[in-house]
Amino acid sequence: MLIESMTTEEFSKLVQRIKTVIIPIGSIEAHGPHLPLATDLYTIYEICKRLIQEIPLFLAPPIYYGLCRSTRNLPGTISIRGETLKALLTDIIHSLYQKGLRNFIILSGHAGGTHNAFLIDAAESTLETLVEGRFLVADIYTLLKKDLLALGFEEDDSHAGEWETSLMLYLRSELVQNLDQAFEDYPRFPKYQIVREKDKFWASGIWGNPKKATSEKGKLLVDHLLLNLKRHIEEFLNY
Repeated sequence: MLIESMTTEEFSKLVQRIKTVIIPIGSIEAHGPHLPLATDLYTIYEICKRLIQEIPLFLAPPIYYGLCRSTRNLPGTISIRGETLKALLTDIIHSLYQKGLRNFIILSGHAGGTHNAFLIDAAESTLETLVEGRFLVADIYTLLKKDLLALGFEEDDSHAGEWETSLMLYLRSELVQNLDQAFEDYPRFPKYQIVREKDKFWASGIWGNPKKATSEKGKLLVDHLLLNLKRHIEEFLNY
């Protein structure tokens, strides 16, 4: 149930019996020459739209922006501070809670470690202030990681490579372009160092091999994602 397309009356009736909402979060960042800047948003949002066809949940309007450290200097990337992301998410949760929702599923299509840490911190801090609030926080890569290895994807394939390009080919094929210009890349940052000019070590926005991507693989990944999410949500709601 898309909150953004409901009337006030529809929301008021549904919230009497449905107390769970998904908040999808993406990012605007470079994804090579072949994928749109909002890839992280498009993938998780499309997955969520499919999920609510199978489970009666509210789906909140998505947060397009995220914290992008490694790609922040690349053309098109729009990054926000972690504190901004946390504050925005916290405000949204408080507003939804005030409207009667109690179970919050925060799903990120962007898998940056620092980005996700701020999402978890938002949930942890809100847990202390909203006495009936319950939280599940996950990102698309973590949800898929075991399946990716089992299905034969390269362990280092993580960004705009085979699996993410496959998802886009299946979910939003009209937005995939110039795939013939994409290439395999596995950047290496200096270990333990916090480098200022990150684009010197990762200029492509690709981490993997998009040339191996197919729509069929994307469908398989979507099926696995939905199964994993339904299992985790069932455990969450029955805990």
